[in-house]
Amino acid sequence: MTRAWFITGTSSGFGRHLTAQLLARGDRVAATARRPESLDDLAARYGEQLWRSRLDVTDTRVLREVVDRAFADLGRIDVVVSNAGYGLFGAAEELADEQIDRQITTNLTASIQLARAATPHLRRQGGGRYIQIASIGGQVAFPAMSLYHATKWGIEGFWESAAAELAPFGIGVTVVEPGVSRTGFGAGGAVLGAPLPEYADGPSGRLRGILSGDLPPLPAPGDPAKIAAAIIASADQAEPPFRLTLGSDAYALATAALRSRLEALEAGRSRAHSTDADDFTAPASAGVVGG
Repeated sequence: MTRAWFITGTSSGFGRHLTAQLLARGDRVAATARRPESLDDLAARYGEQLWRSRLDVTDTRVLREVVDRAFADLGRIDVVVSNAGYGLFGAAEELADEQIDRQITTNLTASIQLARAATPHLRRQGGGRYIQIASIGGQVAFPAMSLYHATKWGIEGFWESAAAELAPFGIGVTVVEPGVSRTGFGAGGAVLGAPLPEYADGPSGRLRGILSGDLPPLPAPGDPAKIAAAIIASADQAEPPFRLTLGSDAYALATAALRSRLEALEAGRSRAHSTDADDFTAPASAGVVGG
């Protein structure tokens, strides 16, 4: 069964691999990128099977126009992939206001606005699927990556909530959490804050050395072609997972982080219960947690 896909950030990395593999198997792809000419080779090979549009996902008005046009031109889109993003690195104090705003707008706000733009179309057609390319950085955190982590933890929280809102309409969600992959994301796609001497000997300085090539690179076990294939295979499942953790490093990091978090939570169990009101009786189940 062939499908139609809408994908952001298709000029390189996972977006490019997804587009090429989907076209090769006969699916239609609405591919968006800031440089759609980077897909000229695929357009020459696959013709009308590939729909292209220029898009900077930070421009919400244009994003909505492109989404509307893609659904109108293709008739139906089965899978919407939010892939566009980049990494901003450096200690929080080293980052400029404009860099912070751009990171949040690109990695977090644009993904939310893509969902808001596509959801009415998916509802009207009776369902579909969102695939959010997040990161294992949405489960763990490292120094000198605070703003990047803020966006990835943020988008995971957004989809935890929105997935339940969308399920009654037959719209499913999968959040992909790749580890370090050979996409050029670090050295090629990294944005750095202005270095402050106070951080030179700490994690920020070491990360700069890695990205500049002055220090050995981080191990990158992830094969982007294999990751793209696993993402596509997940969409073919009758019951796709909500989270798709990919890469041996991602699995190990998530496992350690979740175990540590659960141990800390269990250690504070009695303290947590001690703050309940004296007349409170716990319900059998609770679907809403709030302050």
